[in-house]
Amino acid sequence: MMRLTSYRGRRVVVLGLARSGVAAAKLFHGVGADVIVNDKKEREQCPEADELTALGISVVCGGHPEGLVTVETALLVKNPGIPYSADPVVAAERLGVEVVSEVEVAGQLSPAPLIGITGSNGKTTTTTLTGVLLEAAGLKPLVAGNIGRPLSEAAQEVAEDGWLVAELSSFQLKGTSDFRPRIACLLNVSETHLDYHGTMEDYVGSKAKLFENQTPDDVAIYNEDDETCRFLAAKFKARRMPFSLTRTLSQGVMVDPPYPDVRPGEDEIEAERWIVHRDEDRLEQRIIRVDELGIPGRHNTANALAAIAIALAAGAEPRKLVEPLRDFRGVEHRLEYVGTFGGVKYYNDSKATNPMATTMSILSLPSPLILIAGGLDRGSDYMELLPVFRDRLKGLAAIGQTREKIGRVAALSGLTSVKIVEPVDNAELTLRRAVEEAAAMAVPGDTVLLSPACASWDMFPSYEVRGRIFKQSAHTL
Repeated sequence: MMRLTSYRGRRVVVLGLARSGVAAAKLFHGVGADVIVNDKKEREQCPEADELTALGISVVCGGHPEGLVTVETALLVKNPGIPYSADPVVAAERLGVEVVSEVEVAGQLSPAPLIGITGSNGKTTTTTLTGVLLEAAGLKPLVAGNIGRPLSEAAQEVAEDGWLVAELSSFQLKGTSDFRPRIACLLNVSETHLDYHGTMEDYVGSKAKLFENQTPDDVAIYNEDDETCRFLAAKFKARRMPFSLTRTLSQGVMVDPPYPDVRPGEDEIEAERWIVHRDEDRLEQRIIRVDELGIPGRHNTANALAAIAIALAAGAEPRKLVEPLRDFRGVEHRLEYVGTFGGVKYYNDSKATNPMATTMSILSLPSPLILIAGGLDRGSDYMELLPVFRDRLKGLAAIGQTREKIGRVAALSGLTSVKIVEPVDNAELTLRRAVEEAAAMAVPGDTVLLSPACASWDMFPSYEVRGRIFKQSAHTL
């Protein structure tokens, strides 16, 4: 991608409104480009359109018209969620028009160095915690990206002597070419989003683009416990800094003594384990005991290891990380404690949109456990959930397009308390019914967990909406 000023007087098509599209449109309009914004939703469903029109930006809603992308188009900036099979994207690729995401644009804008964080699970928790740690260390972070705030918008506000901390999805990274973070972090890789990427090769390749333009002056942080992460790390050009729950590393951030296995056992004594940093000279420093972390669960310990590694790579003093690690209580919709009602604890894990995330959440909470799961059908058979269903669940309430699939896995696991919640006219009422069914299976001392293992889009506009309805339903039992 060329420098932004090179697009003055040239045609730039922004595909998809939403916050990132609006930010990109304003940015290119500001440098004098001829900007056209297109969204297939009808105009009344695009509240952002009026603001852009008032600035003199052309907005076309209600479909993708013929001739939107032509040989005169200099650049197509695509909303990450729009598939590459969309007609304007296909036309751009046929005509040789470069297609990028808003993240690529932000990489050129930021006066501060970038931290990029990606992975199949744990991105939001790790990104948020990284921001907290850098703030405590006085390093002036600004957190943005897939976490909610458009990266190109934040790139114009971050302090030059600070850090721009970005949560990045595979959708966003696929649309990059020159994007180069000073510190890049890969948390884990599991099968997900194949409806978008088509193959695991494309999904993994999109994640790997985070490291593609790094140099030996940069830092690449990765999960040594994850086979795909190890495979990709062998190709990194940046200085490598691994983290691990289960391995003693020659350098990196690790748990000492290491866990014997990635999955938690029943009777582990966390107080005996420390998070330790070992530098390239093999000098070792203890940071904090695992049992002092403010967020529960083995997967959150891994997230904390990653955030600590990032903070240390950015120049944070280890002693300044201890208090925020103790105080951090996680993020909304990610293993969020809702409350105890009738002696039963309720947890909102609506952000768990794939089976691995749900597995880790189930393993993080004590049995007896009643699970609410199900949502958008992306083609998985969910059989990887069978072991935790067999070993940890007392009951299941299944919802959404995948309710029968997930119910079948529960039956194969030997679970007898299974309720397939058939949809009613209103998605909110369906979820409320599921909460009522789960509550009916529970007795004091049990835990009810919403951890869907699926995206929300078959019933709800976002996982946030799904999580908030679950919380409201629990409070009104």
